[in-house]
Amino acid sequence: MSPAESLSQDDLTARIAALPGVAVTIADEASGAPEAAWGNRFFFAGADRRMPFATIVDRDVPGWDELSRLDRPGVHRLNVQLGRREFESRFGFPPARLDEHRDGFDFARFDVLLPHPLYGRQGWGCILNPTPRSLPVIDELLRQAHARASRRAPSRTARRTAPP
Repeated sequence: MSPAESLSQDDLTARIAALPGVAVTIADEASGAPEAAWGNRFFFAGADRRMPFATIVDRDVPGWDELSRLDRPGVHRLNVQLGRREFESRFGFPPARLDEHRDGFDFARFDVLLPHPLYGRQGWGCILNPTPRSLPVIDELLRQAHARASRRAPSRTARRTAPP
């Protein structure tokens, strides 16, 4: 499969942004993001932009995140917060045990749900260059991640605005 067969970052962004109340941030110099993150897309449930429920990235961070080999032309990775239960259901082990199973994954493989090479231990999964074939899985995981993030966002906001 070639990168040309995959959904574009713009297509994925539109799909995620169509979920209710989603706020999208594209990292750039004006946002204060480090240069290594410029162009990365972050998706939040509502205005509380503390923790995204999904991201799209298209470059490696040397010395930190290179296992997906995002330096290949046209390669991008959709990252989704799966949560512990969904992660274990999909991969057969809890997120905390990723390091024991790491050798069983090709983190550079296209169009396959994988544990995130770095944030898998926190329950994140990823798909490199997803195609229309994987949309049912992507849509399901995004709906679940969005719902979890939406439930958390009001409680964080309420704690910050509650009187002392």
